[in-house]
Amino acid sequence: MARFGMVGVLPARTLINAFNSEAGRALMAGAAAHGLIPFNKLLGASFGLLYPLTAHRHGWPFAAGGSQAIVDALASYLRSLGGEIETGRWVKSLAELPQAKVILADVTPDVLVKIGGSSLPSGYRHRLGRFKRGPAAFKVDYALSAPVPWVNARLNDVGTIHLGSAESIAACEHDIWRGKSPARPFVLVSQASLFDRSRAPEGQHTLWAYAHVPRGSTEDFAPAIEQQIEELAPGFGELVLDRCIASPADLESYNPNNLSGDIAGGAHTLRQLLFRPVSGKPYATPVPGLYLCSSSTPPGAGVHGMCGYWAARAALGKELR
Repeated sequence: MARFGMVGVLPARTLINAFNSEAGRALMAGAAAHGLIPFNKLLGASFGLLYPLTAHRHGWPFAAGGSQAIVDALASYLRSLGGEIETGRWVKSLAELPQAKVILADVTPDVLVKIGGSSLPSGYRHRLGRFKRGPAAFKVDYALSAPVPWVNARLNDVGTIHLGSAESIAACEHDIWRGKSPARPFVLVSQASLFDRSRAPEGQHTLWAYAHVPRGSTEDFAPAIEQQIEELAPGFGELVLDRCIASPADLESYNPNNLSGDIAGGAHTLRQLLFRPVSGKPYATPVPGLYLCSSSTPPGAGVHGMCGYWAARAALGKELR
């Protein structure tokens, strides 16, 4: 961890520029961009290190059958332990919840302030109100009549693709951090149906792509996303059977935690990487038995479940002894 930290604390730009080849710089830029912060900010190199290290050790796996399979597996396990799950009801106030010794709130600070209201101490509400939200995503899901005709045949064996050069990715992350529309958005592509045939009818394929965009942007980035894919895969547009577009507003409507399209649970500023969401105990709140377990707590966003794990450990250590 110390060796990781010695490099991870640096700006992403320092790590990227350590590579002599354009390919190496582009690879690290794409990984670092997952932090959704400008490449001159401290701790940006930690993202640039994390993803390649994970790829070398484990690869970048995805769930057979789609991400719903992860939810189904977790739900099945919870039910096997006697747990109950209720869906389809918006919780607008903590008072609507049944009495419980412990409540783990999988919500961002702004949502907790809304549903907690006056039950939260005013000082704590004020501290949560200072939590900074990050840039947004603009996502497009595609149904395709055939695999993507990549010019570079090596991309036919890749599940996750970053589109862009080190320079274009750096420019995009710089712009969106300041609320400016990027000239060329950074685009991430996933083509899981190449490896998981359950995701599409025989002979057809699915693909999703999303771009990093300014928080709350109302601009339609679908053409820019498709243009970048088309440049590397001429004829892509002719394969599109249907598309489903999710703007920042759509992402928030789907999940209020994605405020203005921020899917990472808050900006990765230096302060919020070290103290997320506030200084002190990150999971416990001043309300007895109420804990935060969302991606706004350490270690942040990702398909890892560690925010909930550590929140549960905190609750077990204090409330259920």
